[in-house]
Amino acid sequence: MGFFDGLWPGRAAQFDSGNSTSSAIVLSKRNATVSLNKQGALSGNLRVNLSWRMRTSDLEGRSRQSGRLLNPLKFFQPDVVQAHTQGMVNVDLDLGCMYELMDGTKGVVQPLGNLIGDLNGPPYVRLSGDDRFGAPSGETVYVNLDQCDQIKRLLFFVYIYDRTPAFDRTHAKVTLYPGNGPRIEIELDERAPQARSCAVFTVENVKGELIVRREVKFVYGFQSELDRLYGYGMQWGRG
Repeated sequence: MGFFDGLWPGRAAQFDSGNSTSSAIVLSKRNATVSLNKQGALSGNLRVNLSWRMRTSDLEGRSRQSGRLLNPLKFFQPDVVQAHTQGMVNVDLDLGCMYELMDGTKGVVQPLGNLIGDLNGPPYVRLSGDDRFGAPSGETVYVNLDQCDQIKRLLFFVYIYDRTPAFDRTHAKVTLYPGNGPRIEIELDERAPQARSCAVFTVENVKGELIVRREVKFVYGFQSELDRLYGYGMQWGRG
């Protein structure tokens, strides 16, 4: 399987953009779930977007700011983000989705392997490389909520495929934009320096009600480890 950083940048224009003007619902450990039904968001397309920016440790931030006070010219120099060694951190996050349909069909939608899915047919989940709504280079995944009765459960995850495992050096956020109702935000705000993947949230069909649950569980492997954690039971090979 091959790896693609971006897929068809112009394709996302055909999908619903969702309502991004409403106030946001922020899922946290204490308030971890929300019902899409109760938000009136069971039609159109659910847009799920990953965005992130780099960050440095508090210690580095304090030393950098103090250095700039001593030398004002340094204020205009760009930040250098470093890992635990002296090398430059190069982080590339990707968004994927495992799915299980009501008929028992299971699979994954992700950039790795060019598994982009299908919005109007099974699995009713599709990946777009368009990143107009997030940065840098965060993929967007769409879910066809008009076919929600065909979907049993979804697991959205973020992974670092071929770059430095440095989730702790990023401010990452996944935002859900339903066709109706407020957007839903989940921040990857826990530290896991060596993790390669993170289960961000699940969507489960409970007697016709779609429940979004915040997970934010980091693992040190890839999709197969997330699969074992959530019991999808799929067979995985090397990408």
